[in-house]
Amino acid sequence: MRTTNTVIIGAGQAGLAASRWLSDRGHDHVVLERGRIGQRWRTTSWDSLHLLTPNWMNELPGRTYRGTDPDGFASAAAFTDHLAEYARSFTAPVVEHAGVTVLEKRGDRFRVGTGQAVWVADNVVIATGWCDQPAIPASAGALARDIHQLTPAEYRNPGSLPSGGVLVVGASATGVQLADELRSAGRDMTIAVGRHTRVPRTYRGMDIYWWLDQLGVLDKTIDEMPDPVLARREPSLQLVGRPDRRSLDLATLQADGVKLAGRVIGVDGHRVRFGSDLAATVDDAQRRMHQLLAGIDRHIDANGLRTEVLDAEPSRAVDPTPDVQDLDLHAAGIRSIVWATGYRRTYPWLRLPVLDHYGEIRQRRGCTAVPGLYVLGQRFQHHRSSNFIGGVGRDAAFVADQITGAYSPTGGCAAARPLVVGEDRPS
Repeated sequence: MRTTNTVIIGAGQAGLAASRWLSDRGHDHVVLERGRIGQRWRTTSWDSLHLLTPNWMNELPGRTYRGTDPDGFASAAAFTDHLAEYARSFTAPVVEHAGVTVLEKRGDRFRVGTGQAVWVADNVVIATGWCDQPAIPASAGALARDIHQLTPAEYRNPGSLPSGGVLVVGASATGVQLADELRSAGRDMTIAVGRHTRVPRTYRGMDIYWWLDQLGVLDKTIDEMPDPVLARREPSLQLVGRPDRRSLDLATLQADGVKLAGRVIGVDGHRVRFGSDLAATVDDAQRRMHQLLAGIDRHIDANGLRTEVLDAEPSRAVDPTPDVQDLDLHAAGIRSIVWATGYRRTYPWLRLPVLDHYGEIRQRRGCTAVPGLYVLGQRFQHHRSSNFIGGVGRDAAFVADQITGAYSPTGGCAAARPLVVGEDRPS
């Protein structure tokens, strides 16, 4: 039995950001990690994966970017090394290979069990992240046994798949990146397209994230959103981090010979049926992209930046006519399906009444209904950038203030309730 004031579960960017703020405040705590620091980055990243955000955006508390390529995109491997070095820089009290098996409350204190020890603490911060377990649709169970199925967490490179064509299901950032990589390797590719967010990598000479930062989009809070649940379910941007700053979207894939289809609506053995929604989905993504770019243009004009930036570039149109509607995988030579269908959160060790009907933690600004229990790294936890590497720090500071009492009576968890996440709908 070991005692500390605060236990942080997870040593990724969220857990380490919280540890840095608590260390700066001289607060006794421990960080429990099921594997090594940044374990998920180590084990669930494909070989060519680079961050989608430029290096200047990925600063953690107390650490500014020190490299020579602020506009570049770090590889997942390099970022994992960075996390380990960051933890060493302030001697973060990380206990590795200490997977949590139970989190419960005994009296007025928390009991956190691991395979190594039992920790007793006044506070617990769950920082296991948003991208926890791949969300595979139930229809995957109806596929023929000779079709190789995998998730992005299991994919490593084109050579790790059986020979033959590939169907990628999902067209957000991960789906388009994998379809692009596999097509470049000579695979016959089809991508099933659901709701997605299309943006160019650069616009008028500047990275799209630079513009989002300038417009204040990343600083928007969940309280400013007309529908918080919908905001948290917004698809990730169709982007790739490459030195050539190339845009990657459905138009790019289509030009490279990737076949487009609508959402998967049925699976039966070797037969996959797609919805008739491709045109509507493409039109909606195009409309929202043009709204964003028009807002950037207005910002340029309002701030006298017209001579400081390049002319607007035309976007390539997507042909919304589906290439396939009812696919016989065997006849089409497709041997593999990659389910790039997002993630869900699982907390099998959590023995506290903070989950909604969908298994999500009810929270607001990281505060839960159980005093002393907090969460970090949730999507749109408070700001739109809350689950970004460079955005988690301010949420971590807020949580650290609640734990150490460094907040005004009107600015803490009491003011953050009632909870807005979960309740009766998925967050």
